[in-house]
Amino acid sequence: MRSLNPLPGLDRDEETGPSLLELLDLEEIDRDLYRAATVFDDPPRLYGGQVAAQALRAAGGTVPQGRVPHSLHGYYLRAGDAARPTIFRVERDRDGRSFSARRVVALQGGEVIFNMSVSFHTPQPGVDRQVHPAPEAPAPEGLAPTTLPRLQSVECRLPPRPSPTRWPTRFWARCTDALPDDDLVHACVLTYLSDISTGLAAIESDGPEMPGASLDHAVWFHRPVRMDEWVLMDLVPHTVAGGRGWYTGTLHTARGVLVASLAQEALFRAPRSR
Repeated sequence: MRSLNPLPGLDRDEETGPSLLELLDLEEIDRDLYRAATVFDDPPRLYGGQVAAQALRAAGGTVPQGRVPHSLHGYYLRAGDAARPTIFRVERDRDGRSFSARRVVALQGGEVIFNMSVSFHTPQPGVDRQVHPAPEAPAPEGLAPTTLPRLQSVECRLPPRPSPTRWPTRFWARCTDALPDDDLVHACVLTYLSDISTGLAAIESDGPEMPGASLDHAVWFHRPVRMDEWVLMDLVPHTVAGGRGWYTGTLHTARGVLVASLAQEALFRAPRSR
């Protein structure tokens, strides 16, 4: 079985907060029960990409060696607190000849804040074909560095935007931590990044409605990727109705290889008055 031993490269200047590898370094409390004990001082609400990445890390600790995640689907149920630990409980639904299915529940204060279904697969040789090219964007090396809020250990570069938006819908990103040669860790880092920004930023509203909290989130992992190298994330809106919006996204390597796709539904309504 896969062990959740401490990850390498965890030394970090305390003034910058915890690193991404520290956030993924879970404590195994008991069989199928894990705790994310690294917290933030005076933080905002818990970032959805963080709890999703940690849930994937916990699930990956229970599958046979050599199986990697190929898809996940999570639901955000309550706002989490980044100043307190999160408990992850894994249910082993099935281990087949080449697939493993897991369910993960994330808890704080005895309440479920997030749940996830994730499937793992033993990679197999076969047809490898990509239908559409990567979105057009200048190489990241020629772009000025920028920072996206709530991301730890991630460097970003902004190419020209497809449309003027408050939040970027197309950007380069890479992890600045020295990541191990572990496909699960790289999938967790990709999951961490996948919830940032919003594809709904490109949809204008005549009223006070605006993109809000994530409701549910899905990721499909198509090919292996190194997240300490540049990837291009591109988010595309599709529809808004009933106080909710839905968008999709892709992640490509700097060579244009499609490594993952995502879909998300999020609130799209006027902010509630306090």
